[in-house]
Amino acid sequence: MNTHKLLSVAVVLIMLALALAGCGAATPEPAAESTQAPEAAQPTAEEPTTAPAESKVATFIWTQEFDNLSPAYTNMWFVTTTYELWQCSPWAFDDQGAAFPLMLTELPSVDNGMISADGKTITMKLRDDLLWSDGTPITSADFKFTHDMYLNPGSAVNSTYPYDQIVSLETPDAQTVVMTFAEPFAAWLTNTFWRGILPEHVVRPQFEADGSMDRIDWNKNPTVGCGPFVFAEWESGSFARFVANDNYWLGRPKIDEIFFRFVPDDASQIAALKAGDGDLGTFMAYSDIPALQEVGIEIIPAFSGYNEGIYMYLHEEKGHPGLKDLAVRKAIALGTDRFSLNEDLLLGLTVPAVSDWDNTPWVDPSLEPWPYDPEQAKMLLDEAGWVDSNGDGVRDKDGVELVLVYGTTTREIRKDTQAVFQQQLAEIGIKVELVNEDSDIFFGTYGEGASAAVGDMDLIEYSDSPDYPDPDTSAWLCSEIPSDEYPDGVAASQICDPVLDELFTLQRTQVDFAERQQTFHEITRHIFENVYWLGVWQDPDTFAVGTRLKNVKISGATPFYNCLEWELVP
Repeated sequence: MNTHKLLSVAVVLIMLALALAGCGAATPEPAAESTQAPEAAQPTAEEPTTAPAESKVATFIWTQEFDNLSPAYTNMWFVTTTYELWQCSPWAFDDQGAAFPLMLTELPSVDNGMISADGKTITMKLRDDLLWSDGTPITSADFKFTHDMYLNPGSAVNSTYPYDQIVSLETPDAQTVVMTFAEPFAAWLTNTFWRGILPEHVVRPQFEADGSMDRIDWNKNPTVGCGPFVFAEWESGSFARFVANDNYWLGRPKIDEIFFRFVPDDASQIAALKAGDGDLGTFMAYSDIPALQEVGIEIIPAFSGYNEGIYMYLHEEKGHPGLKDLAVRKAIALGTDRFSLNEDLLLGLTVPAVSDWDNTPWVDPSLEPWPYDPEQAKMLLDEAGWVDSNGDGVRDKDGVELVLVYGTTTREIRKDTQAVFQQQLAEIGIKVELVNEDSDIFFGTYGEGASAAVGDMDLIEYSDSPDYPDPDTSAWLCSEIPSDEYPDGVAASQICDPVLDELFTLQRTQVDFAERQQTFHEITRHIFENVYWLGVWQDPDTFAVGTRLKNVKISGATPFYNCLEWELVP
């Protein structure tokens, strides 16, 4: 499970090759003839000296400090967001969700022959002007090295996926990478290399000296990178700095430095932004947004696939038997007023979610959120035999009281939502008992005995996302139901539905967009109609941008994709 975190903006998500490249540069600049900056001429005694221009430093306020900067050893959002600054990937996604080439001459497709007719082989053609920040050329050998290091047992990476799906990776020349998969791999665009590549000339010697990649210096001190900026310094508990990369192949950014200031909580972030001590922040509470807007701060929502919802726990052997009754699940949907909740608690800044794929072309467009209709909810329960037979205000059937455990994190908006839903469900005869846990406990695994994973919660609320902007996810596969034999399974509802299992298996092999889209329309309709998941609100990332920082666009997939064009004004 992941929880990360407003306005309904349709994201057009199809892998269109735009005539754009890297960090939003409109026109790529030619590579410099020399990889080293020329020495500055020394002033003579007769020449007047000129004071250097003041550096342009943008300050980001981060409420979570980095854990590790290497893409091989972290999934932390507050780290992966920085990759568009100092790392590089073959492509990126713009603020409309469209892919564009970054390190490549063009995006692979069937039409240009870079994706084979059977969908199994993908060829990438690299630009010939790519450089690491130290001036070393970036070649196909770096891609091969990255692939090999992820699969090397001595690397102990977080996950070998998707590199373990590649049956061969060949580099016929310095600018060509050929990946061959055992089966068509529709999700290649949001998985292979897009979090960055490893500099072989830096990482290999460190790996060979240490014998393991997870302990090398580069992981936390990547002074050689390939983005518009390059890592400079990280002082634990205080700040991190990234400075302009003079060797970036698309040109030097307009800002000299990005300074990340780590603060302990949301209140500190809001105070810094309002005081003008920060130029960008993120993940503020909805209740803080009006105060930020009052002082001129721009709020930019970026849909990144996250939608707040309630997973119905439906393990065939565990959980409340009443929840396995579709009438009960529909009554919960009809008996909770998510429309008023979004208006009252979320200030009307977002709306109820229909599916986990809202704001993408993958959700069936005919679906609309379940309406608030408590009378219909009562009728459904009556017809299904759930009645209050003993007059205690709680419906029952066959001696089983309709009492459900409703769990989520300690986040205030979620606790407020629980309180509202508890009262509304009580009005239709369903009693819910509320449980709140710290995130590190709530999102624990079956092997760790986490309540949600072992079946101690019936209604489980949080935000999750597929492999955005790709729609693939393993959260609904029968094989991902956690057990003693497989304690790391990620299926929250823990239902094994053969229909969903077959559809999710099929979509992974469908490289034709239209065919895959129709499969996902079936998936989203099936989940919605069976109320396996109940959407509460659309949950985009929110960024607060101060008045000094200009030309900022935010992508839900690669947030800082146009950082090359950012400017600072007085």
